[in-house]
Amino acid sequence: MKILAIGDIVGNSGVKKMKESLREIRENKKIDFVIVNGENAGEGMGITEKNFKDILEENVDVITMGNHTWGKKDIFKFINHPKLIRPANYCKGVPGKGYGIYEVLGKKIAVINLIGRVDVNVLSENPFLIGKKIVENLKGKADIIIIDFHAEATAEKIALGYYLDGKVTAIFGTHTHVQTADETILEKGTAYITDIGMTGPKNSVIGMDKDVSIKRFETTLPERYKIAEGECMLNGVIFDVDNTTNKVKQIERIRI
Repeated sequence: MKILAIGDIVGNSGVKKMKESLREIRENKKIDFVIVNGENAGEGMGITEKNFKDILEENVDVITMGNHTWGKKDIFKFINHPKLIRPANYCKGVPGKGYGIYEVLGKKIAVINLIGRVDVNVLSENPFLIGKKIVENLKGKADIIIIDFHAEATAEKIALGYYLDGKVTAIFGTHTHVQTADETILEKGTAYITDIGMTGPKNSVIGMDKDVSIKRFETTLPERYKIAEGECMLNGVIFDVDNTTNKVKQIERIRI
C-alpha cells in the first residue's frame, strides 16, 4: 500500500497546484491513500469552506491542521467532517477530533494530528503523552498508524520519532514549510521525516511574498504578510507500506 502525505498547502495557489498534480501522482505512483495538511490553505492562515471542498474534490482521504486551525471562522461549519482532523493535543473541550480511522483495501488506517509546544504560540497539552495515549487506545483498532506532527523545533520532532518508534507506522513533520532530507526508518521500524515541505509559491519565503518578508526582518516593523505570486511547487512524501507486516518498506520524497 502506498500512502501519500502532501505538505502544508499555502493559499489558493497551493490548492490549485495540489489539484493539478495529485491525479498524475496518484496514477504514476499507484497511490492508495492521501493525507493533506490544509491549515494554511486560507491565504496562509486557516482553511475556508471553499478550500475544504476544493481539496476534497480530489478524493483526498484526510485533511490535517495545525497552529492556524481556527484562522478562518468557516471551519466551525465543517469541523466535525469525518475527513478533517485537528491537533489531538489541543485543550480538552474544543470542537473537532484529533484522529480518525479510515478503511482502504481491507486495512484500517489511523491518522493522528499533533501540534508541538516548542516555539509554537499555541497553548496545548503534551504531544508526547497525548500521542502515546491515543496510540495505546488504537491497539486492535488500526492496522496502520500515521502521525502528522505539526511542530517548529527539529529536536521536538526527532524526539517524538524515537518516543513512538515501533508503536506507529510513520511520523511526518509539517509546519516549517521546508522539506528535509532526513527520511529514514528508525531502529524499531517506524518511518520518519522531520518535515515534508509545503505546497505553494516557489519563489517565496515559506509561501509569503519575499519582499514583504525581507522588510519585516530588516525593519522589524509589522508589515502585513501576503501570499507570493508566480510558479508553485508541491512537496510531500510517499510511504510504501508492506501489506503483510504493515511496516514501511521505502520512503520517497516528492518535489514537483
